Amino acid sequence: MGESEILVLDSATKFGPDSAGKVAIAASHGAIYAGYLGARAGLRGIILHDAGIGRDAAGINSLPYLDEYTVAAATVDHRSARIGDGASMAATGRISHVNETARAAGCAPGQSSMDCAHVMRAAPGCTGAPPPLDEARFYIRDTAGMPRIIGCDSVSLVGPDDAGAIVISASHGALLKEAPSWGNRPDVLAAVFNDAGSENPTRLPDLDKRGIAGATVSSESARIGEAMSTYEDGIISQVNETARRAGATSGITCRDFVDLMTAAKS
Repeated sequence: MGESEILVLDSATKFGPDSAGKVAIAASHGAIYAGYLGARAGLRGIILHDAGIGRDAAGINSLPYLDEYTVAAATVDHRSARIGDGASMAATGRISHVNETARAAGCAPGQSSMDCAHVMRAAPGCTGAPPPLDEARFYIRDTAGMPRIIGCDSVSLVGPDDAGAIVISASHGALLKEAPSWGNRPDVLAAVFNDAGSENPTRLPDLDKRGIAGATVSSESARIGEAMSTYEDGIISQVNETARRAGATSGITCRDFVDLMTAAKS
């Protein structure tokens, strides 16, 4: 397997039918769903972003999951490369954690991403097919006369009917390098993300351009990849200017942020 056989992607959602048996550097957080996508694609190995590791080690919990399917898995230190940017992961990423399958192949913390990816060539490859696993989308509040509050494990689940809603997302707060904007998603009232250990979540100033209040919760306070944890456990770490004008500040709970956005809309 040469360098051309190592996939470098901004997101683990981009695997195709030709990914089976390959090694991927994918700049998604290392929670279980990204691992599931790697196992479903039949990867030999995958390197994800540790997203600050965070509450209950959610940012790396795909690693033991992938051991069940003998997929070599590792994460890069969030201080070494940008989440959402596969090229950054490949160029500067340093391995922070490896699973047992990767360790047996010769992977170890401290390696560069690319060195680790090449070592993963010795991994046995995926065995078995994981049972279907879906990211959750649900209503936290759907009361007449008030903004709906929608929980989405991934911001990709925001749809055209969500205009005016408050979106509680468990995605990381960085724009994907290949899709550097809110794009064609609707003008929601507010959106919350996980900071994935970053002090400069790039989604927030982008949302200001659309007049959307944006915030991140600390990765230490809420499990990345789980929207209900964002809502129930999250402590706001960063807010954008639109949210600040509505009274939001760092240090408040996600629930308090929602109340402030609701009051500002009234």
